[in-house]
Amino acid sequence: MSDSEPAQGSIEDQGPVEISPELARQLENKRDDLFEKFDLHDEFPPDVVAEAEARTEDVQAEIQAEIEDRADMRPLPTWTVDPVDAQDFDDAISVLERDDEYVLWVHIADVTHYVHPDSEMWAEAIDRANTVYLPGYTMHMLPPVLAETVCSLVPGEDRLAHTVEMHLDKDDLSYQTIEIYKSVIHSDERLTYKDAEQRLDDETAPLHDDLSLVFDLADQMHEQRKVEGSLVLNPRRDRAHTIIEESMLKANKAVTHELMWNRGVEAVYRVHPQPSPEEWDDALQEIQELNGVSIPGDAWDDPRKAVNATLEQAPERQLGKIQWAVMKVMPRARYMNDPFGGHHALNFEIYGHFTSPIRRMSDLVNHWIVYQNDVPETLISLCDRASDKQQAGETAEREYRDFLEEVGLDPDAVNNRGVTVVDSPTTSS
Repeated sequence: MSDSEPAQGSIEDQGPVEISPELARQLENKRDDLFEKFDLHDEFPPDVVAEAEARTEDVQAEIQAEIEDRADMRPLPTWTVDPVDAQDFDDAISVLERDDEYVLWVHIADVTHYVHPDSEMWAEAIDRANTVYLPGYTMHMLPPVLAETVCSLVPGEDRLAHTVEMHLDKDDLSYQTIEIYKSVIHSDERLTYKDAEQRLDDETAPLHDDLSLVFDLADQMHEQRKVEGSLVLNPRRDRAHTIIEESMLKANKAVTHELMWNRGVEAVYRVHPQPSPEEWDDALQEIQELNGVSIPGDAWDDPRKAVNATLEQAPERQLGKIQWAVMKVMPRARYMNDPFGGHHALNFEIYGHFTSPIRRMSDLVNHWIVYQNDVPETLISLCDRASDKQQAGETAEREYRDFLEEVGLDPDAVNNRGVTVVDSPTTSS
């Protein structure tokens, strides 16, 4: 709902969840039912796969041929931070501090170099609209043979990227300049969230200084968002997640700022209506009545700030109930060709998605608009499809999670650890 980058689970030091062959068949049958019910596609058509495979040939030669026409960012310290079980890495970060500014680079996989409106993969991506994540099972928007290879910002290899370069004033973190350009990057390391946390604690570790700098910047951006009225439903995130969430929000906001204010073009914007005053009152009253919870008296004027302040003080056992009270009254965010109305939860005047073109059609289309300054004639229908398919995917995920619980499995354990089929499982979760 907040449209921040999702915090996907990471695998702990445990093995996969063990299930019986019979239960495995039940899960497969349930997934097939959901695929049909919500018109979700699993396997890719042969012509799409063939096209994707062809685009993975002679990768380094193609990148070398592109360097003269792109910004060469390879000397810049660059890294990715993702869940330990991530299969593709579509964004990387670089950072620099100067006397009067921070410079934050967010490098995003240049998917449109490989997937464009004249390709079979583009048509398939438009049809699928989003990658759908079921616990322990993923239905990709793009063929994995492409998404997990040439589009993935793997460490130690040159990759084509779309870079968002932001020069931020040190006093108020406002954008001094925004540049968006095609680049070649070289990721130094692929970090998990756990890796990043450990590097932040170890002053001798590689990238410690860069991570410390970008966390300081991200923490400032996080606090600024709260002061300005952005709703923060998960206030107790670790440092690594804060770095990624705030960096991606800043980059997404920068791109849509460029599209609307500097170019004045339609694009795939993310619009989130606000609840009615009565709905907000109901939510706050429900929160106030929770045992051990009290909304600070000076926060009632702005419901978003009231929720933020309450979450920071509330007992751990009540966090989920507070979040649910808010989610129940929140309208669904939708993709629209005009940002009118803004994003209520984030309290952004305009907002859109750009940092995940491997898994969201909205980002893929925005990459094309930024690159070509060409707005598809079917933009309104693309926005509607992205919204509808996102809702379908989220509903399918919810129903699958409910089914896992019905058969005695912990959806989070399945999502984080995966499953393995054994004749005599030792435990179901």
